[in-house]
Amino acid sequence: MSGIRRAATTALRWGQALFHNRLFRVAALVVAVLVSAWNVDRVPHLTLLPAVVGLLPFVIGKYVACPLRWHALSASGQTRRWHLRAYAESEILGLITPWHAGADLWRVHRLETTGVRRAPAVAEVALDRFVGAVGMIVAVVVSGVALPPIVMGVALVGAAVVLAVAVLVNRRKPGFKDRWPWPSWKVFAGGVALSVVYQLTIVCLLVGAIHAVGDSVSALQLLGVFGASQVAGALPGVHGATPREGALVAGLAAIGVPWTAALGAVALTALLTWVPALLLGGGGLLLRWRTSRRPATA
Repeated sequence: MSGIRRAATTALRWGQALFHNRLFRVAALVVAVLVSAWNVDRVPHLTLLPAVVGLLPFVIGKYVACPLRWHALSASGQTRRWHLRAYAESEILGLITPWHAGADLWRVHRLETTGVRRAPAVAEVALDRFVGAVGMIVAVVVSGVALPPIVMGVALVGAAVVLAVAVLVNRRKPGFKDRWPWPSWKVFAGGVALSVVYQLTIVCLLVGAIHAVGDSVSALQLLGVFGASQVAGALPGVHGATPREGALVAGLAAIGVPWTAALGAVALTALLTWVPALLLGGGGLLLRWRTSRRPATA
């Protein structure tokens, strides 16, 4: 356990140092946006209005529902406004990193700046991630779509690992639970409900993007395809060209969407997600940077 803890701490410190490098952030941002734009440019037919309509609920799900879930699970004592801003800032870093890891590193960093110790900060962000994954599984199951066995298997194994670690830590270090975010079942259920809402807004964005490229598909079928594609998210990649998006293209083609339309719709969603990330998250980071450069007044 000590070796794993040291490795995790080293990786966290290295990641935070990398993200404080302005050249790296700018280069990664430019590459990710260019990849998304290049994919969309290959689509012969495109009408933006349906995609923009689908983007609106996604913005609410990503930048309101998800931060509220984090706030409900958090033991940091920070306000809803603080969580809304920190989450938005983290998203732009998540889009330029594999596994969306940059978002988690930034949220841990922001928690540490408020006085939260590193271990509870990491645990809090990990718990939020886990509740989000549970919400994804619930959304697919409730829809009535048959969940692929591999997705269910990954979810059950993940849940079993988290439960086993929690039980082990509680037995060996009973006092540690005071520093670890242990939500009540009511809070946990509320977090899962917010995660389900977020998953539904992703489906809205995908439906809008598919209509934008001149095709259509059943929302229930799309939810099942989206759930199955999450397994590929375990592999790294640049936003706009990840294994998850490749799996989503293949899944759309399997339910009858032409390959060109499937590729265009997925590429369009990847590009559209940059809009709120740059406006909300980028704006927040810019304000933070400008504030930090202001000379201290006497």
